[in-house]
Formats: sequence, structure tokens, C-alpha cells
Amino acid sequence: MGITFLWCLVILLVVGCLLSLRVIYVIRKIRSFRTMKSSRIREQSSTATMKTMIIAGSGGHSTEILRLLSGIDTTRYKPRVYVVANTDRMSDGKITNFEKNGEHFEIVRIPRSREVKQSWSTTVWSTLVACLYCLPLTFYKSPDLILCNGPGTCIPLCLAGFLLTVLGVKKVAIVFVESICRVETLSLSGKILHYFADELIVQWPQLQLRYPQTRYIGKIV
Repeated sequence: MGITFLWCLVILLVVGCLLSLRVIYVIRKIRSFRTMKSSRIREQSSTATMKTMIIAGSGGHSTEILRLLSGIDTTRYKPRVYVVANTDRMSDGKITNFEKNGEHFEIVRIPRSREVKQSWSTTVWSTLVACLYCLPLTFYKSPDLILCNGPGTCIPLCLAGFLLTVLGVKKVAIVFVESICRVETLSLSGKILHYFADELIVQWPQLQLRYPQTRYIGKIV
């Protein structure tokens, strides 16, 4: 019994070490692409379509992400899977109004990882619940691209997408667009995704100077 337990422990340690090395490798590769001002997203054929998961937050986040989408070729980024928090009662209407033709999109709901003014002590549990829900959802939808702009809902989904990349299931590109209201510092979501997002876009030049691995391309929303 003792030997069996020891072997299990050794196997777990080996798997943990290999997984850790894989995570480090993927993060280093992502950051090297940022440093070279390159992008796997732009490297893809201009005629290829990308299944896109778009994370919409309540209030201004949804407005900003839809303004961003209005400026890109949505015929390339399809089908589109919009993800909204289950307590968000406003985003559905905005998304449906934006997607007037009713084609190539769907809306799914997930538990919110953190409500406005929710205590940090309870956020740990709600974030864990959201992660457990987002992992199978992301594996099932299998997006090529995750696009988000700051709501806390985006973190579990981006982590799930990153896990798909780490496990070698498929490469999921993660693009984070920082809200225009963030002038001097990144949001909490931005600070977390700064480690592993493929693209982290900011809308103020002074913010790019403070975080050199971000990309400033002017006001986009």
C-alpha cells in the first residue's frame, strides 16, 4: 500500500512538473510574439474564418465590445458565440440589435465570477464555480479566438481557452482590449491577462509606455 501511494505521488509530481514546464513554454512564446510585434492572429489567411467567443459585460463593457465589432469584418469572425453573465439583463438586447440579420451567432449564459461590490472573500468561491462551468463550455464551443474587454466574467473563460492551448488540444488566441476608461493603469482583468493573452490592446499611449508588452493602436471604441 505504501509503495503504491509512493508511485502515485511520483507520477503526480512528474505530471505537475511537465504541466508547469508546458505553461512556462506557452507563456514565453506568447510574450516573445508580443515583443516582436507579431501575431498569430494576423498570420492566418485573410480568407480564413475564425470561430469567435465574445465576452460581453454589463453596462459599458457590452457597448464597447459591440462598437469594436462594428469596425471589423464580421464575415471573417464567425460563427460568433456571445457569453454573458446570468445576472446581466441588458446585454441580450444590445447583442440581438447588433446582430440584426440573425445569422452566425448565439448567446450563452454563465455564472458571474464577481458581482459589483461583492466581497473579495466570497469572490474566491464564485470564481471557482464560474471556472468549473466555463471549462466544459469552452472545450465544447472550441473557439479559435476569445475577444474580451474587461468584465470579470472573461477571466475563467480565458483561463479555459489558455488550458486548451497548454494541453495541445488547439491554439486559442486570446485578445484583450482594455476599456477606454483605463488611462493610467490596467484593470484587474488586464493585469491577469497581461501574463498570457496573445494580444493586450490599450487605448492610451501612456498606458502602453507603462506596460511595454501591450499594443497601442489609438482609440478604437
